[in-house]
Amino acid sequence: MRRTLPPEPWSRAALWSRSVAVFAATVALLSVLLARLKIITPVSALASLGAAVALALVALLLVGAAWVVIWRSGRRGAGAAFAGALIALATLAYPSWLAVEAVRLPVLADISTDIANPPYFSLSRAAYEARDGFQPKGVTQKAREKQRAAYPDVEPIVVDLDADEAFALVLKTAKAIGWKVVDQRPPGGRTGEGHADFVDKTLVMGLDEDVTVRLKPLPGQTRIDLRAASRYGRHDFGANAKRITAFAEELQTQLDAK
Repeated sequence: MRRTLPPEPWSRAALWSRSVAVFAATVALLSVLLARLKIITPVSALASLGAAVALALVALLLVGAAWVVIWRSGRRGAGAAFAGALIALATLAYPSWLAVEAVRLPVLADISTDIANPPYFSLSRAAYEARDGFQPKGVTQKAREKQRAAYPDVEPIVVDLDADEAFALVLKTAKAIGWKVVDQRPPGGRTGEGHADFVDKTLVMGLDEDVTVRLKPLPGQTRIDLRAASRYGRHDFGANAKRITAFAEELQTQLDAK
């Protein structure tokens, strides 16, 4: 007589780890997608992303518990636990990188090439509406000194062009790197300075970030100062310094092509 062996029991922790990891990844992807499509507010998207991170960490805890059970009892579920670990780690990859940057870099979300007298953001109606009412509060001088140490390459740009030519070059450079102009004032007036405000987007979630550029005429030259500020959070994880550096590199490319 043929006997049927009962199925080997599964580790519930392994099955739960995979399910929770998949749910965490889904929440993270939806947070990014809905934020980029502007279906939910940035604050809601960031909160959802935080929840996804918490769920991924829970999934990893369940993976650990599953491996202990599998090792001791020989239950099935190693594949499910392994899949859960991979999905959870993939979900945590970008937040983990941000955590490393948060430890490595100073707590700053407002970076300027002029730490003594940063350019101001325009208060015109068009600029104010483009920023959704956000107005950067500024940074203390002590914090600016931390910026100098962390980002030594963030410096004023001086070009051998008159102010009008430099202003046209700034607008061309901003367009080349995908910045949207929201306000501009050509050089002139009592000070001879020019000014332009732009909106850029973050790489992953597509959140709006603000940049302002000031042009100051010098004898036979023009000094260009930038200030980039994040709207959400106290830490930009180095994004604004990279934003300014990318602008400087593209401007040099445009100059070389003239």
